[in-house]
Amino acid sequence: MEFLDEVSYYEQRFERLADAIPAEKYNWRPSEGVRSIGEVYMHVVSANYAFAKMLGTPFPAGVDPKALMAASTDKAKVIQALKDSFAQIRTAILAIKDSELDKEIKTPRGQTTIRGSFFLISGHYGEHLGQSVAYARSIGIVPPWTEERQRQEAEKPKP
Repeated sequence: MEFLDEVSYYEQRFERLADAIPAEKYNWRPSEGVRSIGEVYMHVVSANYAFAKMLGTPFPAGVDPKALMAASTDKAKVIQALKDSFAQIRTAILAIKDSELDKEIKTPRGQTTIRGSFFLISGHYGEHLGQSVAYARSIGIVPPWTEERQRQEAEKPKP
């Protein structure tokens, strides 16, 4: 299913950026009253489990979505939680039969089809990846994929 490519793209970006941010910066927030770096990632984790449930795959045993935020300052736990939650959403997507894509489901934005929910999920990823990139740049971290592109451009022979 094509949507898995979209999920993989965001999974790779979230995990690489989370890994690039120093552990001591996971509690950094741009201002009072907004999510910290670690809280943004754990929000994505919680949403992945909620999206998987919305698509028909229940929470795995032992996962308490309300307790996830408590680990938001622990870089290793955040990165593992990202990996686990993306595995869960992938499992949910793979369980969908093509014949079910037009089935109506309830989402946080109201009724839509399973296929329509993919737009909600992708939009959510884009919103929080953009937020994560802005946070990273605010603390002096260049996203790894940008750094790679800049290095490749610098290595190109000059005419």
